[in-house]
Amino acid sequence: MALTADLAARLERLAPGTVRDRAIDRLAMSHDASHYLMTPLSVVTVQDRDHLAGLIRLAADTAVPVGFRSGGTSLSGQASTDGLLLDTRKNFRAIEVLDGGESVRVQPGATVRQVNARLARHKRKLGPDPASEAACTIGGVVANNSSGMSCGTEFNTYNTIRSAVLVLPNGAVLDTGAADADERLRAVAPDLWSGLARLRDQVRSDPRTVATIEQQYAIKNTMGYGVNAFIDHDSPAEILLHLVVGSEGTLAFVAEATFATLPIRSHVATGMLYFPTLADATGALPALVASGLATVELLDATALRVAQRDPGADEELLSLRVEDHAALLVEYQEQDADALAARLTAWDRLAGGLPLAQPATLTQDAGRRNALWHIRKDLYATVAGSRPSGTTALLEDIAVPVAALRETCEGLIELFDRHGYEDSVIFGHAKDGNIHFMLTEHFDDPRSKERYAAFTEEMVALVLDHEGTLKAEHGTGRIMAPYVRRQFGDELYQVMSRVKELADPSGLLNPGVLLNEDPDAPLQNLKTTPTVESEVDRCVECGYCEPVCPSKDLTVTPRQRIVLRRERERAVRAGDLELVAELDRDYGYDGVDTCAADGMCQTACPVRIDTGTLVKRLRAEREGSVLSAGWNTAAKHWGLVTRAGAVALNTAKVLPTPLVRAATDVGRAVLGADNVPRYDRMMPRGGAKRRPQQNADAVAVYVPSCIGSMFGPADASQGVREAFLALCARAGVQVLVPEGVDSLCCGTPWTSKGNLDGHETMSDTVLAVLREATRGGELPVISDGVSCTEGFLHLAAGSGLTVIDAVPFIEREVLPKLTVSRPVESIAVHPTCSSTHLGVTDPMLAVARAISPDVVVPDGWGCCGFAGDRGMLHPELTASATRAESAELAGRTFTAYASANRTCELGMTRATGKPYRHILELLDDATRA
Repeated sequence: MALTADLAARLERLAPGTVRDRAIDRLAMSHDASHYLMTPLSVVTVQDRDHLAGLIRLAADTAVPVGFRSGGTSLSGQASTDGLLLDTRKNFRAIEVLDGGESVRVQPGATVRQVNARLARHKRKLGPDPASEAACTIGGVVANNSSGMSCGTEFNTYNTIRSAVLVLPNGAVLDTGAADADERLRAVAPDLWSGLARLRDQVRSDPRTVATIEQQYAIKNTMGYGVNAFIDHDSPAEILLHLVVGSEGTLAFVAEATFATLPIRSHVATGMLYFPTLADATGALPALVASGLATVELLDATALRVAQRDPGADEELLSLRVEDHAALLVEYQEQDADALAARLTAWDRLAGGLPLAQPATLTQDAGRRNALWHIRKDLYATVAGSRPSGTTALLEDIAVPVAALRETCEGLIELFDRHGYEDSVIFGHAKDGNIHFMLTEHFDDPRSKERYAAFTEEMVALVLDHEGTLKAEHGTGRIMAPYVRRQFGDELYQVMSRVKELADPSGLLNPGVLLNEDPDAPLQNLKTTPTVESEVDRCVECGYCEPVCPSKDLTVTPRQRIVLRRERERAVRAGDLELVAELDRDYGYDGVDTCAADGMCQTACPVRIDTGTLVKRLRAEREGSVLSAGWNTAAKHWGLVTRAGAVALNTAKVLPTPLVRAATDVGRAVLGADNVPRYDRMMPRGGAKRRPQQNADAVAVYVPSCIGSMFGPADASQGVREAFLALCARAGVQVLVPEGVDSLCCGTPWTSKGNLDGHETMSDTVLAVLREATRGGELPVISDGVSCTEGFLHLAAGSGLTVIDAVPFIEREVLPKLTVSRPVESIAVHPTCSSTHLGVTDPMLAVARAISPDVVVPDGWGCCGFAGDRGMLHPELTASATRAESAELAGRTFTAYASANRTCELGMTRATGKPYRHILELLDDATRA
């Protein structure tokens, strides 16, 4: 199937500028977290509900299938299509907390973490708690009937959703929360209404069918359509709502959903229980579950051996000589301290009766608890990250009655051994009989594909023989669609087929997903993973990186930067040189120029990839020897460079802004937008030269950032350099500024461009000066820009120098000696990517709270995308990256606005029109006599 000129034109007329049909667009969006790969005809960025309804009507008119994409964390192929891919994330992120947090109304593009962040101030949360909460969206949560580690079936999506606004395949819109929802459904889709009513009566009239449904849904179950809706609900509108839950985009589009929420249980105790055998661990489950544990997570012997390879493994795990062992990670969650204390009192007696391999205790210490959860949550990363290059990771899940869990696990282990799947781990939610297992496979090898097919057949038989479900959490998708009939039987399968026919008579919504009569379908469109650059080759394409990426709404995300390298390599191997050339041309801007290279992707990536490292190298390769030599020369004369920049900014300030902007635009046109900054009126005046300051009694060496030397402070501000020195003097803390300081830089301008020669030149200069100033490392080095601190830390690695950011230094050494005489009424704080990396955000907030009773970090904050020079070279990146945060801030005026890095302050000032200053400047103001 190809996108015709007529269809392209009609799509464009619906909403101009929303159609993305370049190869780079289609290939970037073809990948999700599953092991399937389908390339869409075109990608359309949906603007709103009416636009989507028009798209669905157009698809029906032209018989073109459609699929929906929000987070793309789906593991079973339900987010891929070879038809129109409707991108419903960018413009569907609204979150509205209702009834004091008792419920919440959410659009499908918002992530679970974003929703829970809004609910946290009300001490509430969503019921579903999937492990992918940082990246999975509400659209996916509804589409897959998500559950998680502690919600079981009681608080899964099906049982906590209250209503939804649905766009039906005929383009009609139905709000199931409206008082007349059932009458509205009967009016806009009469055949659907009457058909659901008949199916309801048919299902309820047969006791055997009812019994089968009750047995199937006694455990977690996301296979097929949720036919339990026919016995749980009466009106066709409510039945439809609950059928849509778990329907994977095959029945309707969920434009928004309203959920009942749960209270946060903040009093928690966690422990890891090691058992001699799997039988011992599963045998302990009844007593453990009866004790009221919120979570009971299973790890088999292979999982424990794999976890021991993780650098974060704790001493208790490392000391265990794993043979046939298994472990249960358990946790109590209570709303008050007394309730938790009662649990812990009973725990000692319970634990004494368990057949443990070693004594176990429960801890309330946050650090220790995080270490224990690290063992469980990083299993996926450890296996996926160490898989052979060129293989694809598959994460599968099943559920069986708890009584059958041991035999099922033992059967899976036998299957792994028989089919040669090494390091295949079993872990999961033992309390629910729900386990996950992970395989790695090489799908470009026909023998491997045959092995996988044979394993799947035997696994299906194993699970169904134990009255289990082939999908507990991850959704039916493409992988298990042909097995739905086998699990439910012919009668209920016919009910499901009729549901699909009634809701989507043309069969155009996500065809091939959830129901599929082709037994070979799971082996079609399998994803191969060609080897690419070492910096990113470990990527499992999960998309966890995407919510934190500054360029996600402008060009591409880290996942897409990586998969496009794989698509390029695939094209090279196929000899498709035309596609290679097209991808190279478009990747220059989309993949390289607009990457902030801020490392935020690494903070979210389960296999710890910083896509910026690849981008920096690609920039260096593109720049060539002339630009590289120029940057190396700049490193040798950095003081002159910063002074020249400051003079240029001062000159620009006295000239008409249009004249200066015109000049820079000409330069960008001639020399390239990635080489010449674009001037705008929000740019500050130039900064002052850095000067040395000797002090024989110094306790630290202060290196004012060159950013502050080039860019002056906000109007009527003294700047962070003067603020830092004044704060230290006020507290009697002695510091010195080294000789030659004006020539020093943290090296970030060179690393961001991949210029290793220039970075080495600067490193040699800096280390020589700082070794002398710190008396061989006796004194710490203080930097006043958090990104500069990060740069100095990398530059000084292995040198024996200690580098500390100015904010935690002031918070620890200076703040206790100060008196706040001029408190600030309210402060909006913008954390930065570097403050996140370095753990400086909490000290920054501590300083803010010391001077103001009202400190707010916007829920929508993220990296501003200014990224050194990116914000000047590509201001559209900063505009896109800050859109959500600035929109949130527009609803309220604060007394002050703060961050901890001058370029980030510039980016946020440009975005909001508010004067952002360094948090230490505000502290200086507040503590003046």
